[in-house]
Amino acid sequence: MENNYKYKAGSYDVVVVGAGHAGCEAGLATARLGLKTLVLTTSMEAVADMPCNPNIGGTGKGHIVREIDALGGQMALNIDKTFIQSRMLNTSKGPAVHSLRVQADKRKYHEEMKKTLENQENLDLFEQEVDKINYEDGKIVSCETVQGAIYETKAIIIATGTYLNGKILIGEYEKTSGPHGLQAATYLSACLEEMGFKLRRFKTGTPARVDRKSINYEKTEVQRGDEEVIPFSFLNEGEDFSDRKQENCYLTYTTKETKDIIMDNLDRSPIYGGHIKGVGPRYCPSIEDKMVRFPDRDIHQVFIEPESLSTDEMYIQGVSSSLPQDVQMDFYKTIIGLEDVKIMRPAYAIEYDMIDTRRLYRTLESRDYEGLYFAGQINGSSGYEEAGGQGLIAGINAALKIKGEDPLILDRSDAYIGVLIDDLVTKGTEEPYRMMTSRCEYRLTMRQDNADQRLTERAYKIGLVSEERYQKMLAKRANIDGEIERLKSVVLTPKEDINAKLIDLGSTPLKNAMSLYDLIKRPELTYEALGVFDKERPSLPKFQQIEVQSEIKYEGYIRKQMADIDKFKKLEKQKLPKDFDYYKVKGLKKESAEKLNDIKPESIGQASRISGVSPADINVLMIRLKTGELDG
Repeated sequence: MENNYKYKAGSYDVVVVGAGHAGCEAGLATARLGLKTLVLTTSMEAVADMPCNPNIGGTGKGHIVREIDALGGQMALNIDKTFIQSRMLNTSKGPAVHSLRVQADKRKYHEEMKKTLENQENLDLFEQEVDKINYEDGKIVSCETVQGAIYETKAIIIATGTYLNGKILIGEYEKTSGPHGLQAATYLSACLEEMGFKLRRFKTGTPARVDRKSINYEKTEVQRGDEEVIPFSFLNEGEDFSDRKQENCYLTYTTKETKDIIMDNLDRSPIYGGHIKGVGPRYCPSIEDKMVRFPDRDIHQVFIEPESLSTDEMYIQGVSSSLPQDVQMDFYKTIIGLEDVKIMRPAYAIEYDMIDTRRLYRTLESRDYEGLYFAGQINGSSGYEEAGGQGLIAGINAALKIKGEDPLILDRSDAYIGVLIDDLVTKGTEEPYRMMTSRCEYRLTMRQDNADQRLTERAYKIGLVSEERYQKMLAKRANIDGEIERLKSVVLTPKEDINAKLIDLGSTPLKNAMSLYDLIKRPELTYEALGVFDKERPSLPKFQQIEVQSEIKYEGYIRKQMADIDKFKKLEKQKLPKDFDYYKVKGLKKESAEKLNDIKPESIGQASRISGVSPADINVLMIRLKTGELDG
């Protein structure tokens, strides 16, 4: 029912709409930068909720968490407080793709983040649904809630996640709802459309939660956490987590019978029955999608993961579904180890609204409305980490704009967050966007272990990182640089005992004198293993050891990548005018001019990444830029 009664409820510098992972980071950033901030949520239970997989990190995503931390965000600190299993992935591969993935106690994660918001100076948290955004001359002035409250503000950050016009689907059953039954945001979509935003429907899904007591673990493979826990936050480097009890996860598989039941009931899936209009994530498909996409495969991996220490619910990763509840009851019992399983919450799909992100600047501010920012799944991304990174950048830039300072823009050579945002605003996305290491051109220089070296100084300069933290980063950098130089001075000679130890390490004997620095470059040797020759080495924390090794072992590749980055930066520095009609540029193809007019790239570099704009078009732009034909 519409509420016609309106009243002025207060004035804030920034209003954040939504309190998921994007909203939390946005609100904390603006408040910590000294701005009076209001965070509105449809439900207090939605604050930093984990409606899908109860973990943080993973391949590519772990890099983003480290970058959030390096920039003064909260996600890494919160997961370090609340993890129940920790594993470093891809350790058999190079350091560029090493990624930390930790299982969260989802209830504690929510509670700790909510407590952080509640205790944050300059921040108010309130349960209200926003239904209208008000603006004057293209500039944001206030927002209104369904209860009639009007909040005057200088900036609004929309971070509605999967709640915006959310709809849950389980077979023939449909319900307007946010994740797991929480209230959806049902009014704001109409306002955004009236403002000219093009909305699309995306979809995601989640599997059933089952009773841990009904699982036959003897039929599964145990997945234990790492003995040595490496924390997510750089502030926790060197902390001892050995007393933290870790929970096990379990690996199992679907069966041919699982496939038969799903395929026999495919017509009852809203995905294939035509009831779901939204586009789902390519890299996290439902179990019915897997059966259709890979018809020759009879079995698929399934991971069973604990949701929290305070519940018996277990998350069945890899088996999200929108099939009817009765079909779910049948096919889950065909998974090895789940023959007698008891489902506590059925799997479901959820549809929600998102915007065309090509109408945003890289600050995540709208091109059409000054002071209006968007972050998280409303921008077409998937994942808590991608949302958190966007929320932090939106919050920082909203605060900097209000304070009259230059924006913080991370480019593709700065951070995974920069790659994420550049992809979204330059190319848009036709499906829920997931960060992967393969999307990053400069991943060897943008490792998870050096995120603080890349970003903390920038956060310090804008006031989001303390002096103490900044000095800690500088001391770490000095340690690493000092150790690299010291290793160059420690020289081994081809003596019998030295060569015998090298052979024991699987390496070839020395023929000439060689420094430890050069020995580390051998693929089979590591910084740690060479400790047998280096009795005087200083005691460095594990993270610093990894960074020393990476910088030495991949020195040549890093040097080459830095040269590529220099070329990239030159194109990024060639700025294009904000409001220019590219139809006027002679030599540009019509379709290229159309795309350039639509996206309005900030630089030659960004223009070169627009799909359909060719190298020949870029050459035309560069020539016209030099001759001054693009001015005005």
